[in-house]
Amino acid sequence: MTDKTIDLDRHRGMAAQKATELRRLLTNVEANEKDLRLRRDELESHLIAAPAANWHEAADKASYLLNCFAATPAAHDLRRQKLIAAVLADFKRLADES
Repeated sequence: MTDKTIDLDRHRGMAAQKATELRRLLTNVEANEKDLRLRRDELESHLIAAPAANWHEAADKASYLLNCFAATPAAHDLRRQKLIAAVLADFKRLADES
């Protein structure tokens, strides 16, 4: 036996190293997406569980929905993007005033 470790990646070709790195990255992305879906489901369950206690909470719920919509292809229209940004800015301004 030897105490020296062998770097197996060094003995493989560049294409094989890149393929391995891509598989690792894909596995990480898939795990992160699954974790994000679980957290999003938990948040949405929490938002649905009870009505908003005040306007600030209602604005938070509406902001969440607008951000979800903003990520869809239907929201890529420039006018809709401006409208979403304006409504979110209104929510922030009104929340800061109260």
